[in-house]
Amino acid sequence: MTTFLWAIAILLLVNAFLCLARAYLGPTVADRMLAINVMGTKTLVVLALLAFVFERSLFVDVALVYGLLNFVVTIAAGRFMETGRLRGDWS
Repeated sequence: MTTFLWAIAILLLVNAFLCLARAYLGPTVADRMLAINVMGTKTLVVLALLAFVFERSLFVDVALVYGLLNFVVTIAAGRFMETGRLRGDWS
């Protein structure tokens, strides 16, 4: 079972590097932001898989904090892309 989980983790990491390439080559800023968000989500899943393989609950805590930070950064980047600023009127 752990061999299967290691294979999935490696596959997800390879896929995350493909998302990194899309973030570098993306034609628009929205494409780049989406690729980075997907890469962060894949990293979160890999951390959860590693927590299961190594039987360490610390990795789950790190994955949860990473997921929350990924969400907040995505919201802030979307706000900045739409309005050009992070503070001010929400219209």
